[in-house]
Amino acid sequence: MPFTALPLLPVPVHEEHAAGEFLLSAATTLSCTPGLEPVAIGLQNALRPATGFHLMFDAGDADISLLLDPGLGQAEYTLEVSPGKVEVRGGDAAGVFYGCQTLLQLLPAAIFRTAPVAGVRWAAPACRVADKPRFGWRGTMLDVVRHFMPKREILRFIDLMAMHKLNTLHLHLTDDQGWRVEILRYPKLTQIGAWRRETQMDAGTDAGSDGRPHGGFYTQDDIREIVAYAAARFIDVVPEIETPGHVQAALAAYPELGVQGHAMEVYTRWGINYNVLNVEDSTVEFFNNVFDEIMDLFPGTYIGIGGDECPKDQWLADPRSVERMTELGLDRVEDLQTWFIAQMDKHISARGRRIFGWDEILEGDLAPTATVASWRGMTGALSAARRGHDVVCCPDNLAYFDYRQSELAAEPIPVSIPLTVADVYGFDPVPPGLSPEAEHHILGGQANLWTEYIDSPRMLDYMAFPRLCAMAEVLWSTPEKNLPGFSTRLEAHLSRLDAVGVEYRQSAGPLPWQQRPGIKGRPETVAERAAHIGKIVASIES
Repeated sequence: MPFTALPLLPVPVHEEHAAGEFLLSAATTLSCTPGLEPVAIGLQNALRPATGFHLMFDAGDADISLLLDPGLGQAEYTLEVSPGKVEVRGGDAAGVFYGCQTLLQLLPAAIFRTAPVAGVRWAAPACRVADKPRFGWRGTMLDVVRHFMPKREILRFIDLMAMHKLNTLHLHLTDDQGWRVEILRYPKLTQIGAWRRETQMDAGTDAGSDGRPHGGFYTQDDIREIVAYAAARFIDVVPEIETPGHVQAALAAYPELGVQGHAMEVYTRWGINYNVLNVEDSTVEFFNNVFDEIMDLFPGTYIGIGGDECPKDQWLADPRSVERMTELGLDRVEDLQTWFIAQMDKHISARGRRIFGWDEILEGDLAPTATVASWRGMTGALSAARRGHDVVCCPDNLAYFDYRQSELAAEPIPVSIPLTVADVYGFDPVPPGLSPEAEHHILGGQANLWTEYIDSPRMLDYMAFPRLCAMAEVLWSTPEKNLPGFSTRLEAHLSRLDAVGVEYRQSAGPLPWQQRPGIKGRPETVAERAAHIGKIVASIES
């Protein structure tokens, strides 16, 4: 029986290389170690719809056994498939769950359909797999502000993440264009802040708008459901509440939080917005109260506080903000953002959590527990890791899945540089030049799906897949690369996405209904993008 250490997408096992196969039937039984019942039920629910087999539980010598093995590490598993038995062993429940995902991938792709499929031989090739993830943070950031995704679509996306052994969903919940989570203490955040009167259609200051109201939000019960649904699939949900910039939706609801203090609407445009929070103690208290409710809803370690793209112009021009600098003993207007982030950090850390912010927070001093998302290339990753901060790598040129996928004129609303599946597969979250001690601070990486131009679940599928398959393998597997081998395995994996119903981008380009003619977007050359990123990271210590 061959020993195989599989990448995320399994190597096809050909008949001549396999020592038999395991055949699912109506008589197949399932058993599990105490404590693994939820994982076993999940496997039962995954196998039953397409096969029609009930897979009854058997406390004795069952055909499929799920077992805990103290000799294995966290999230590590072994999978042994023989002609008469399947055995999944994991160092913890997550490891067993991942072993079950590999078992599903070894079966015919039709196993991912949700109604009985006739004429399929439900066989998995005999093999032995020993497997574990390279990184502990294998994530996707989903922006539900620019275009709202209903709860049902979040749950579907979580299923797709679980299918690819991704374990962190970073939800971008607030921004200038909307506030998407119910806060009971401040109801106007969603009564007013969750709705905008129209949406920008193109890029640039002269872009037109669609004239259609847009909005939506998740109730606290919705959030609890999302968090629990994700947890059952070993996915942590990391919430992000933007501060002290990207806050116009909050200012529309509570104008007293702003520097100018006057009424304004929820922002209808894209890009960097000059309206920011004021730095009064009352505003700090407001957001501390918001974060208290957020921490009650999201039990995970990391709480996103934003920190990106915060212009300082209003503070500099505002006499009260300048006076506040003096009161706080600050020398530069840039230090006001550092001070504000520190107040959020102090409050969140007091509840045993850790702040998670974009790499702009490196422009000032940070508490040692602060975790940085490095998005402007890898400069932030290098700086943060060398300064002793944990890092999640998501450089825009390799992890921004709102970026166009080719130079084809038919690409829908082209954004920035082309980012292909091959480019994503070539990503390594550990930047060169780090010491072994600093490398330890690289938690992993994530793909970022900003939704200015992702306005529907169908477009989300198109922009995410199959690039997210490549990202998932990068974050799971060893750093060695074999693009031809990956491409072969990906081609086979697409039949699984077909079975699930994912409308991924075809290798030849967008299908007619995936195009958006007449909306030119904001394409850039590689040189233009590099020059821009170089300029905006100049203030980060490398």
